Amino acid sequence: MPRVAIIGGSGLENLLKTAKLVHLETPYGTPPPISVGLIDKEEVAFMPRHGPKHDLPPHKVNYRANLHSLKQVGVERIVATNAVGAINDAYTPGDLVIPSDILDFTRSRIGTFFESAPVTHVDVTEPYCSQLSDLLIECCRTMKVNVRDKAVLAATEGPRYETPVEIRMLRKLGADIVGMTGAPEVFLARELEICYSAVCFVSNKAAGMQQRLSAVEVMNVGKGVMPTILELLRTAVERMPSDRTCMCGKAIHQAQV
Repeated sequence: MPRVAIIGGSGLENLLKTAKLVHLETPYGTPPPISVGLIDKEEVAFMPRHGPKHDLPPHKVNYRANLHSLKQVGVERIVATNAVGAINDAYTPGDLVIPSDILDFTRSRIGTFFESAPVTHVDVTEPYCSQLSDLLIECCRTMKVNVRDKAVLAATEGPRYETPVEIRMLRKLGADIVGMTGAPEVFLARELEICYSAVCFVSNKAAGMQQRLSAVEVMNVGKGVMPTILELLRTAVERMPSDRTCMCGKAIHQAQV
């Protein structure tokens, strides 16, 4: 049973050795098949967030089914990958970012597993697992990769890009980067008491900070940075401690009324 999972999109298919597909059903619908294979000697699960053919837009991803299926196979830690736009002027395309906080501006997505009694209020003072994030930052620095930490990710609904005035608003609220898949994924992982961190790569400057935005540009930058992300993920899995010293595994403790 894999203890670690990677959630991502195109470019990560070759991450695992001798992968097998696991098909599951959940109370929240059918998720994409999970690939389970090896990194070094560690069994790892890979979840294609947008489906195996990348045909689900961010607002149509069944985040609850995706996260619940990973819990079903025994996952305790998740590293997610996200393409993001830079709001912070200091960030440039190609940079890697490990966020420490999130602004949730999604609207249509169901963001909780707790829709009935007992009423549950999960603490997200630390939405991203500090132990896992620290490991990713340490691995980046060991690899001499330019990494930004202590960053705030703004999650927007999509699938359109943001307007320039929306980006100015998000900047005033403290956001450094913006993307469409950070929420509710991080919150659902917390409700399942799974450690969760993210590796974001800056694919472009946000709206109003460059002349125009292009999905082709995002894809091209992603292809360029993908070898670095693959190396980072493999290094992090190889160095991952067996014990969880964070509080993620006790997220529901004292959360229920």
